[in-house]
Amino acid sequence: MSGTLAEIWTTPVAARPMRRRPIGLLVAGVGLEGDRYALGGGTWAQYPALEKQLTLIDRDDIAAVASEIDAEFSAGDTRRNLVTVGVDLPMLIGRWFAVGDALLFGMKRCPPCTHLEQLTGSRLVKAMVHRGGINAAVFAGAAIADGDAVRLVTEEEAAGRGAPTGPDRPVPRLVPA
Repeated sequence: MSGTLAEIWTTPVAARPMRRRPIGLLVAGVGLEGDRYALGGGTWAQYPALEKQLTLIDRDDIAAVASEIDAEFSAGDTRRNLVTVGVDLPMLIGRWFAVGDALLFGMKRCPPCTHLEQLTGSRLVKAMVHRGGINAAVFAGAAIADGDAVRLVTEEEAAGRGAPTGPDRPVPRLVPA
């Protein structure tokens, strides 16, 4: 499995518009530099640290949601940080993967919420229920840029990069699909 990072989005303050960036920095144990969650804020800041560092969503899922709600709906409207192409994101839950040179672990599905509906003014929960993307934790940081590869990483490669594996590896939270 491999795909591509298509877009990077951040906002420094909860509920403010997301801004697209061509490059970013993933920081181990923190998330995407400059984003609200990496700065200690965000609407869901009380959630466990590993579950709020980073969010990813598929570009085709964004287009499908826009079509289903019959309204303008952009990547920034999703409030997810990374937009991917060609990646089966739910398959990454409970697995190590890389975005460019950064090492991540898929923590859980990122279902839509009514907060997102309030911010966008669109009925999104039903349309995004299986298209909300995933939450991931950053274990080895690196600079990232549009066009970087997104690929699976073996346990051995993750361990070689200092990630906790075996009985110490992170435990994903299973959210019903």
